[in-house]
Amino acid sequence: MVDRRSDAGPRPAPAAAKIEMRRRALAARDALPGAERARLSARVCARAAALPELDRATTLMLYASFRSEVETTTLLSWALKAGKIVCAPRVLSPRLMAAYRIADPAADLLPGAWGIPEPREGLEEVPPERMDVVVVPGAAFDAAGGRCGYGGGFYDSYLPRTRAGIPWVALAFEVQLVDELPCESHDLACGIVVTEARTIRTC
Repeated sequence: MVDRRSDAGPRPAPAAAKIEMRRRALAARDALPGAERARLSARVCARAAALPELDRATTLMLYASFRSEVETTTLLSWALKAGKIVCAPRVLSPRLMAAYRIADPAADLLPGAWGIPEPREGLEEVPPERMDVVVVPGAAFDAAGGRCGYGGGFYDSYLPRTRAGIPWVALAFEVQLVDELPCESHDLACGIVVTEARTIRTC
């Protein structure tokens, strides 16, 4: 993956530009009809499941989709059926989340912060350094792997705690891609971005 904090310096860009790109990308994603979003989600997840990085992974963190995000139910099911240790994130406090092992999404995921499906209490916590892959959501992405999240900073604080060199894989619809995202000093980029039409590798 690319850690843009190691670059010579962030490209100067006003925060307002990033906020506007987030707004536009989310509006485009929300505008996809439900049936179309389901069809495109299936294609995104099929592409992700075919990645050698996911195939090789023993332990992975995979978010449970919310609202108009790429629907991850089929990818969760695939990973569990493949015998992988599947973990989902749960928000603990501002800018802090942890991952917990799930075995049955229907029973193990409950509405948590902001109504987002999260692992229920009592499940095994799996530390970041045990992850082989982290699958990342977001609002907007560019072809360099740049990611604009939702503004909470949870992944920006979690990802640096994973082992160096493991894949950070973003799932997105093509309508969420922009030419270039403004880069701020805290922003992290994903090494792989998977859409319904292509797989973008940046490293």
